[in-house]
Amino acid sequence: MQIVNNIIYIFIVYLLASQSFSLIYYSARFFHIAHAATLTFAAYFTFLFSRQLSCPVWLAVPLAVGWAAGVGMLAEIALYRPLRRRGASAMVLMIASLGLYVVLQNVISMVWGDDTKSVRTGEIRVGREFFGAYITDIQITTIVVCVGLFVGCVVLMKYSRIGRNIRAVASNPELSNIVGIDSDRVILWAFGIGSGLVAAAGILIAFDTDMRPTMGFSWLLYGVVAMIIGGVGSNWGLVGGALLLATAQHLAAYYIGSQWMDAVAYVILILFLMARPLGFSGKRLKKIEI
Repeated sequence: MQIVNNIIYIFIVYLLASQSFSLIYYSARFFHIAHAATLTFAAYFTFLFSRQLSCPVWLAVPLAVGWAAGVGMLAEIALYRPLRRRGASAMVLMIASLGLYVVLQNVISMVWGDDTKSVRTGEIRVGREFFGAYITDIQITTIVVCVGLFVGCVVLMKYSRIGRNIRAVASNPELSNIVGIDSDRVILWAFGIGSGLVAAAGILIAFDTDMRPTMGFSWLLYGVVAMIIGGVGSNWGLVGGALLLATAQHLAAYYIGSQWMDAVAYVILILFLMARPLGFSGKRLKKIEI
């Protein structure tokens, strides 16, 4: 039961991380590696507001989410949009994003240092017993919040105007511009929503396991693997990809050793890229020539 509890917790975090990354990739069509820095900034902004500026947690958390989302949107306005207007390819955008991630990670190290920081104020407790397994209050909160955000984003994408516009731009940005949809504005919305989602995940992770300047990259990697396994643009695919990854990693850690968790993620990724590159339910987008 303890393994099951751990799988459920990690699965939910992977699901939100993969959804946040998928939303940006779905609309902008490149790997936004600096998304990992957004997750990390959210955790450190929470530390800034709650510990250094002595704000209450109920105020520090939304402020940190807003500031971290602003970092993601600023990256789109100041870096990616000018590059797209110059005809930059997805590879060029990804390389630029990698450079931005390195810069932002070093900014975090310069401002807050490289040591581990904590936003927790209370004592560390064993947790609540559940069918013979233990789960902490912050892990329960993480599961509830991440599920709520995932469902909310699914509803937003399906029924709201901004969601329909994001899907239209993802399908064909040129045609969207012709029919009056501003693709740049829609992509900016995608960056804002995706950055807000990953910021919430980063804050919850920090409350559970503290924070380091490099914490975002591993979570981003797992989110990307879950997205590739599940298929871009498929919510049910993200659920299947995140669940498969979390289950495989924890079973490998139990039966083989915890050092195999990363290796299992890479093995699953390679197998899917070779056998099913579009994931569980990924579909090729039809291109319309105008």
